[in-house]
Amino acid sequence: MVDTKRENYISWDEYFMGIALISSLRSKDPNTQVGSCIVNSDNKIIGIGYNGLPKGCSDDDFPWGNSGDFLQTKYPYTCHAELNAILNSIGTSLENCKIYTTLFPCNECTKALIQVGIKDIIYLSDKYSDTDIVKASKRMLNTANVTFTKFEASRKDLLISFENMEDKK
Repeated sequence: MVDTKRENYISWDEYFMGIALISSLRSKDPNTQVGSCIVNSDNKIIGIGYNGLPKGCSDDDFPWGNSGDFLQTKYPYTCHAELNAILNSIGTSLENCKIYTTLFPCNECTKALIQVGIKDIIYLSDKYSDTDIVKASKRMLNTANVTFTKFEASRKDLLISFENMEDKK
């Protein structure tokens, strides 16, 4: 019998960013898959989302391109992961919650995050940091006293396996 706890378990931040990453795998977008996970102060997940079309809109009936005529791109039709996490929340207040997101939020999602009272953003990638959209986001977040922190993991990756747990030793 083991009388000490297991070591090398994942941190809360790794756990919630892992949930955001898994959520991003639901996205049908061929170019950018984003996932988000909203957590309250008790470390309970209260909202999850990924970038995709609104409920009732078939993924097969809308374009997924990112260039050309605006109406023939994904942009006017898709809902971002952060907004989906808000809309998919379990009906409790989001005041003072954190959001874990795989991509730094755009200015539109930032407005929604501020409006619902999210106080902390933990992000994995800020690959659009030089764009006006992200610059506007950061300006609003700073003004609204919302913190944003780049996720730093203590491990390179997490492996998730569907292997039968009974076969593991």
